[in-house]
Amino acid sequence: MTEPTNFIENIIHEDLESGKITALQTRFPPEPNGYLHVGHAKSMCINFGTAKKYGGKCNLFFDDTNPSKEKTEFVEAIKEDINWLGFSWAEIHYASDFFPTIYELAVKLIKEGKAYVSDETAEEIRMRRGTLTEPGEESPFRNRSVEENLTLFEEMKAGKYADGEKVLRAKIDMASPNINMRDPVIYRILRATHHRTGDTWCIYPMYDYAHPICDAMQGVTHSLCTLEFEDHRPLYNWVTENCGFEKRPRQIEFARLNIENTMMSKRYLKKMVEENFVEGWSDPRMPTLSGIRNRGIPPEALIDFCERVGVCKANSEVEAGYLDAVVRDYLNVHADRAMVVKNPLKVKLLGAEAQTLAFEYNPGNPEKGTREISFSDEIYIDADDFSLNPPPKYHRLKKDGYVRLKNAYIIKYEDVVLDAEGNPVELVCSVVPGSKSGSDESGIKCKGVIQWVDAKTCVDMKLRTYRSLLLPAEYAGQDFSERLNKESMTETVCKAEAYLSTVAEGERFQLMRMGYYKKATDKDGTPLLSEIVSLKDNFNAKK
Repeated sequence: MTEPTNFIENIIHEDLESGKITALQTRFPPEPNGYLHVGHAKSMCINFGTAKKYGGKCNLFFDDTNPSKEKTEFVEAIKEDINWLGFSWAEIHYASDFFPTIYELAVKLIKEGKAYVSDETAEEIRMRRGTLTEPGEESPFRNRSVEENLTLFEEMKAGKYADGEKVLRAKIDMASPNINMRDPVIYRILRATHHRTGDTWCIYPMYDYAHPICDAMQGVTHSLCTLEFEDHRPLYNWVTENCGFEKRPRQIEFARLNIENTMMSKRYLKKMVEENFVEGWSDPRMPTLSGIRNRGIPPEALIDFCERVGVCKANSEVEAGYLDAVVRDYLNVHADRAMVVKNPLKVKLLGAEAQTLAFEYNPGNPEKGTREISFSDEIYIDADDFSLNPPPKYHRLKKDGYVRLKNAYIIKYEDVVLDAEGNPVELVCSVVPGSKSGSDESGIKCKGVIQWVDAKTCVDMKLRTYRSLLLPAEYAGQDFSERLNKESMTETVCKAEAYLSTVAEGERFQLMRMGYYKKATDKDGTPLLSEIVSLKDNFNAKK
């Protein structure tokens, strides 16, 4: 049998070895009330990945018990995210599939004296619930007769009462040390059109009641969820036991994925979309899986990141740079190289001949070979790669200095044309004879190597870069709305080698000395180079 590698797998391994279960079944249970974010990727890896490892199956289960916030749009987006990450579900189920059974089981609880209809408001229920150190106060409706409760519950279902006028509560223990066990609400009245059942129902089960029933009815053996549900486990077990399920799932909690300075709340993400701070759920700055996909991060890198983070019992926060570092590692191997100049400075080259030069696709993958790039007597380099007054240890182009053009020649400074403010607007350089890359016989050693583009064939392209949507917190508990980074996206026009205008949309590149970008198309139809991740690696630099 496959050896376990974390505490969840230890439990599953023991349950299989002991014969407690004969086959593993998990489920991935999102609520379709928004797009999935990066934190859900970890849950996917655990639920789908663990089932696959132990030869079991994992269902996709939609917890659609709150119709006021759920949409078919979100259902379809979630399916797309799962497929993008390379996972596949055995079966697909919705809580709404089980609504009739969930209702009948509530009737069963009423008949057994384990549930009652209460006329209390949400505020009254909260006030009587007690505290962590003080027991709760019993509802004045707790001892209604079974017959009265059955009648009232049927009338709730029939639409006789207004929203919030009555609720159905489980009758458990108002003195329980676990507040979740103090007669929790298990049904409420809610007139909202459901994305699947329409207006068939005007009462809906609460998550803590419906979810364990749906798990049991699907045959789930291990319900894997995040730590915030740990205190809900006794209620989960109470529901499956008192509803009469012989085979009851085992709930196991793990630490959710938290990333430093990253918004991981659907509520806030939804607010960002609705207030037009971003361009929808798939905006490349969003930590949603669709945003990550749109940004160009490969699914393999995201899965690798989740596996490196691992499965823990205690919540912690991952540095924001860690995901970038993992993505960078992947793209360094898989992304081809190309050249653009962000801040162009024209250079006239004395002694240059129009020709094509060999440019390697990827130095780390020599088997891919080379492609041809054009070279002429006029090129662009980045203005930052030339200095009239260079600081110490400056290894780029300067007065009377040399620099190597990537995959081309060594050039020597000859002259400069300045504007009225004394800024360089054009350089004159000479090509050092015999200095061609791969066959250099010049004897000149250059520490600096810079990117360039041929001025006669290059194209103008938009270059878009991204930063975090959130500024660092100034104090503990600072609200996200106070930390929004209004400069999270910047755009400029660069000079790009013509090759980049011909490649397919979605292709990923390392733009030399700049970062990893993907080819995209802007809303107006113009070509765009969109940043995936910068070359700067702050995470590994700290090690």
